[in-house]
Amino acid sequence: MLALSAVSLLTDASSEIIAPLLPLFLVGTLGTSVQMVGVIEGAAEAVASLLKLASGWWSDRVSRRKPLIVAGYTIASLVRPLVAVAQSGGQVLMIRLTDRVGKGIRGAPRDALIAESTKPAHRGRAFGFHRASDHAGAVIGPLIALACLNWWQLPVRQVFWVAAVPGVLAVLVALVFVTDSVPRREYTHAPVAASAPRERLPRRFWSVVMPVVLFTLGNSTDAFLLLRAGQLGVPTPLIPLLWVALHVVKSASSTPGGALSDRIGRKPLIVSGWLLYALVYAGFALASTTWHAWALFAIYGVVFGLTEGTEKALIADVVSPPQRGTAFGWYQGLIGAAALPASVLFGAVWEHWSSATAFGVGAALALGASLWMASVPIDRRN
Repeated sequence: MLALSAVSLLTDASSEIIAPLLPLFLVGTLGTSVQMVGVIEGAAEAVASLLKLASGWWSDRVSRRKPLIVAGYTIASLVRPLVAVAQSGGQVLMIRLTDRVGKGIRGAPRDALIAESTKPAHRGRAFGFHRASDHAGAVIGPLIALACLNWWQLPVRQVFWVAAVPGVLAVLVALVFVTDSVPRREYTHAPVAASAPRERLPRRFWSVVMPVVLFTLGNSTDAFLLLRAGQLGVPTPLIPLLWVALHVVKSASSTPGGALSDRIGRKPLIVSGWLLYALVYAGFALASTTWHAWALFAIYGVVFGLTEGTEKALIADVVSPPQRGTAFGWYQGLIGAAALPASVLFGAVWEHWSSATAFGVGAALALGASLWMASVPIDRRN
């Protein structure tokens, strides 16, 4: 679990050198529309969703997670810096699609491996720590971008090339330190054989996943938050710093949030986080000054601390060990599939009505998902 957390830290540092600058690069430099930004981000996640399903299922069949994890990180790390040579929104779309192919291959096997390496009583903390490491990388990445832009005066395209360095380091750590792990009898109460028959995912899995899908339909790409921050007066050179502030809060709150779910249950944390999300999006709809953007980004980070690791721990709770790769594949795949209509819808509402209306729609969907999840009975498998 520690090795995977280190890999995620380095990978996110690489990714987040680019992420806060990409929306402004697309709109300002390449001249793409706001709606096209939504299409690029949504399509990238949707393509990844298909691979998440396949890779999770395959890792269950062969009872090996590492080869898929390493392959996924390698593909993403090789292609991501090529944004530096893109000349059109279409080229960025192809690069993002390939990047997300890597994410799709690695995501479900990685989360299944974390679950297998952790006692059930500490599962929320483990997933929270992994998310905290991921977000720590998202702090490091924008700081590197900020230094490149403001201290060394590098052009944006050259900043994108810098992202190759932590990406290569992530692949090396995955190759050397990540090991496959067979679930221990005392963790799962039953041995897992590679040839054991795979049952259908239980109803309790679908009952907790479907509210997540509804929430995702209102959870468009964060690129729109960065564009909204620009509307509110945050200058372009400070956008990476705003991104850093967001991920500092995410990282600081993820481990405590996951650990709290171990003590009081997963559902209260998820419902609370989604309600807070609805309030934040309503705040973005009503915001009028620069300081509103900074405050809302900080509060927005707490949403992730409460929900990200907790949701994954809940998925591991409600399925048996031989199904976890498949379960995480469906969970991540459905979220990815919902990301495309979510981002396209948000971008269309923004362009045809207003940013305030788009954020209002997102808040309403999050509120509906919160009420749905609150009504779901939670039956932990182990």
